[in-house]
Order: sequence, then C-alpha cells, then structure tokens
Amino acid sequence: MNHYNILIAGAGGIGKAAGLILADNKSIDCTIHIGDRYLTQAEKAADLINYNSRGNSSNAFLIPEEGLSDDMKVVLEKADIILDCLPGAQAPRLAQYAKDYKCHYANLTEYVKETDMVTEIAKDAETGFILQTGLAPGYINIIAHHLYKKFAKQHGVEVVDNIDMKVGALSKHARAPYFYAFTWSPIGVATEYIKDAVVVEDFKTSKIPSLSATKKIIIDGIEYEDDFTSGGAADLPKALEGKVKNLNYKTLRFPGHYKWAKSVIENTPADVDPVENLNKLMLDTIPAVEDDVVVVFASVKGKDKNGVLRAIEKSIHVYPSKIGKITLRAIQTTTAAPLCEAALILLNGKHKGAVFQSQIDTDTFLNGPIVSNIYGKID
Repeated sequence: MNHYNILIAGAGGIGKAAGLILADNKSIDCTIHIGDRYLTQAEKAADLINYNSRGNSSNAFLIPEEGLSDDMKVVLEKADIILDCLPGAQAPRLAQYAKDYKCHYANLTEYVKETDMVTEIAKDAETGFILQTGLAPGYINIIAHHLYKKFAKQHGVEVVDNIDMKVGALSKHARAPYFYAFTWSPIGVATEYIKDAVVVEDFKTSKIPSLSATKKIIIDGIEYEDDFTSGGAADLPKALEGKVKNLNYKTLRFPGHYKWAKSVIENTPADVDPVENLNKLMLDTIPAVEDDVVVVFASVKGKDKNGVLRAIEKSIHVYPSKIGKITLRAIQTTTAAPLCEAALILLNGKHKGAVFQSQIDTDTFLNGPIVSNIYGKID
C-alpha cells in the first residue's frame, strides 16, 4: 500500500472530521498535515486526531492569511493532495497552490464564482481537482445521478420528467418561531438563503430566487418543508441537459422555518447586506446544537418505454456516529466522508483537471469504503 501525505486546509469541524476519518481508516496509509490560520487550533485538531484514531498520524502547521509560510511550503512540497476545508472565498488560492506544487485538490464549497475560478485554474493541471464534494453539493448530486442512470437502464429511456434533490441538516428538536437549531455554519445558511438557485424547468436552465416556493413533503413518515436554495444543483443541470425536463435542489427544514426566515429577509433595510443581517440575527436568536440528523432524499420520475409513469426514490437518515474513540455530529461525517472518498479516488486514479460529480463513477463513490460507512451501501 502506498503512503500518502494529505494536507487538510482548515481545522474547523469538517477539517477535524476529515482528518479523523482518514487517520482511522484502514483503506489508506497516510500522514495528515492539518493547517489553520490559528496555529493553536491546528495543533488541537492534530492532537484530537492522533489521540482518537487507531492508525495514521497527524501534525499541525500555520496557514497565513496571505501568501505562504516556510512551514506551509515544506508541507506543500511533499503533499499528494489538498483537502480544502477553508471558507469558499479561499478556494482559488488553495487550488493555485495545488497546481503549482503538482498535487491533487478537492473542496467543499457551493460558491459558484469561486468554483468557476478553480475550474479555470485546473484546466491544464497535471493533477485532478474534484470540486464541490461535500454533502450538498456533493453526495446528493452523485446519488441523484446514480438513480437517473438506474431509472434509464431499468425502463429503457434516456429522458425523464423530474430529478429532485433534497437535503436537510437538522436538529432533533425545534421551537417557535424559527423552528430550527444550528448544526453547521450560520453564514453558510444565510448565503444559501439569499443567493439565487439554479434549476431546470421545461428543459431550460435558469436562476430563480431562493426561498421562492415553500412546499410540504413527507419523508419516512415525517413532515418537512422544502424550498429552493443556492449551490446544491452543482453541475447536473449542464451534465444532463436535454435528458431531464425539470431538475432542482431544495433544502429541507421543519415546517414554519421558512416563513420566519423570509420575514427576516423581507424586513432587512435596503442599505444593509441581507446575508450579514440574516447571519447576525440567526446567531443572536438561534442556538447551536450537537445532537443532529442529516436527511437526504433523491428521486427520479418519468415514463417508461411503454408510457407508464414511474419513480425511483431514495431516502437516508444519518445520525451522529463514532469514528475512532469519539462521536462526530452527522453534519461532520456526511460532509467530510464524501471529501475523503474523493481523496481516495484522486490518489488511486489518473485524473487531470477539474472533475465534477457527473464525471465520477457513481458505484465506486457511493459504495466506497469511507462513504458507505456513513451513508450505507447503495444498489
């Protein structure tokens, strides 16, 4: 088995989870180098990984606000891959380092502008760049693509009516008036509520306002509400162009939450940044919790070759799980596991340039040793 040096940029909840998952997994032999703009945070993350995992080792380094430190240069010179867990605005910077130092790269961000910038950086790279490989975008797009291919094969068609993707990172309990509790970044929630969503309607790709069509849905007997949010569709609208009449990504919440969120957005003063305002109000009002659940739902609907309307649907509930000696929140494992699986695909393959969800072999990814351990195997 080859030994790999893995650079994790960002020592927050997802960076720590990715390091622990890789360090504790028998399918890879590696050294984890975890960096952060606060060296003490990186050191705490490295100590957590070393103490709670049963295999690979970890060490810490400083990521400066700008440019490269000598320590970071040393790590980059031996790195085989960068796993980017920093805020999305940093993605082009880290991607350029990956290209310059000829190592693979994978990130999580749903930011469209930065994703386009990384795609341009990766064009003539000698290594692979898997983009938007977290939960949503990420896992949800790959399982939706998997269901599309399964539907097409089973029913002898290529064109379908609908592909629906839904994900909710939720608390187990919620109270009025916001019917929500934070399980991940408040700024990420605020951003996806404000920026436009990409959808396919009647075979045409377009942008529509987020939170513009709240509807109720029952999944496994539990009532939720869903609405359009930005980022989650990833590259599927382009990849399945002409093959799906309607395609969308929606975020799941408990009933009543979106009414509250929209009232906040609508009452934001014209001279105030709506993302910052919503983020601040949520931080001041809504608590953060550790005991969470991630709900994933994907469906494909259309007519078979005989004209009979059919659907394939898949729902998954992921709860906190034990990795090594500690329990990680569901949002940590469901986000970090796809990132780590992407790392295995890049390290074991011959990818060059940008790689999107639609270009990843769905069976290999969904039933890989890391992803399947968190989400379960998919037929």
